Amino acid sequence: MSTTTPPQRLTSMDAYRGFVMFLMVAEVLHLARVAAAHPNWFWNFLAKHQTHVEWYGATLHDLIQPSFSFLVGVALPYSIASRIAKGESQSKMFAHAAKRALILILLGVFLRSVGKLQTNWTFEDTLSQIGMGYLFLFALGFRSTKIVWASLAVVLVGYWLAFVLYPLPPAGFDYTAVGVAADWPYHASGVAAHFNKNSNLAWAFDTWFLNLFRRAKEFTHNGGGYSTLSFIPTLGTMILGFIAGRWMREETSDKAKLQKLAIAGVAGIALGLALHYSGLCPSVKKIWTPSWTIFSGGWCFLLLAGFYVLVDVRGYKRWSFPLVVIGMNSIAIYVLSHLIEKFILASFRIHFGQNVFNVFGEGYSWLLSGWAAIAVFWLMLYWMYKKKLFIRI
Repeated sequence: MSTTTPPQRLTSMDAYRGFVMFLMVAEVLHLARVAAAHPNWFWNFLAKHQTHVEWYGATLHDLIQPSFSFLVGVALPYSIASRIAKGESQSKMFAHAAKRALILILLGVFLRSVGKLQTNWTFEDTLSQIGMGYLFLFALGFRSTKIVWASLAVVLVGYWLAFVLYPLPPAGFDYTAVGVAADWPYHASGVAAHFNKNSNLAWAFDTWFLNLFRRAKEFTHNGGGYSTLSFIPTLGTMILGFIAGRWMREETSDKAKLQKLAIAGVAGIALGLALHYSGLCPSVKKIWTPSWTIFSGGWCFLLLAGFYVLVDVRGYKRWSFPLVVIGMNSIAIYVLSHLIEKFILASFRIHFGQNVFNVFGEGYSWLLSGWAAIAVFWLMLYWMYKKKLFIRI
């Protein structure tokens, strides 16, 4: 296989990824608790966008997982080009992709098992969802753009049809038995009823699939409505990112690239909203409906365009450096934030006093402790950045 020049890394991709991971880590700020102690429009607004919506709609927080998945797709054309430049064969690349997919799946299970008495075999974690679809995405990396678009259509339309063709629950179905309150305000009717919480195809699949694994007790439902099968439309999100990645690598002007990203972004948001309000396919992040894939994908296109124009086109890179440090070690910060957050905060209290974060009153203690944890995380990543230690799977 002939070698080519390795592709140039886009700083904007690392900055966007760092922004996404910062939003995830910033959960440690507990802005909802701050807002409860100091209710005003400012804290209420921030708290709202650090909280997932209950079912329909979206906040900034709801765009974390789609963005992370989308960026996996954006990075793939660069990764493939880099490996081709090194002279790797397709078989070797596929073997690496399969290994990466398996590690991501198991790492997600591991993180979901922290604090449990035994392995918690669930697959709704972001890493597991990406891993379950990654090999399919990688296979598309060697296909024409026409096939990529057709595959996206098959994934989204096929997933929608599977839900719609699955029978509705019988009359008198006990929703309380599957964790849905009797007065749940988001029950839909008509076609949209096939996507109701814990009474849909994905829920039925998990009541079979997850009980194949050793469990402390029988699986009956997920409290949030999350499901294993969401990896299929998540694959759709990654395909959208892959399309964006190909656009970014085209030998075209920055203006042409930005036009494509902007048009795709606006079209995705508009189409996603149209599908939702028509009742054909409600936009629900927790079960990753096809309309959610399209709607959130639209926002991802726009966010990528925004970071690209600021960082790589305009050259405003200094402000993005803290985000780049995070983005270049996204797996590391993902794992660290799940494993050592409590240890960090406990260490501050042990060595500086139990009331170290109560300087401005108990209401702001969550804010101070959160920023302390974020500072420690960032300094760890900065040390890794200076040492050129980057966790890759």
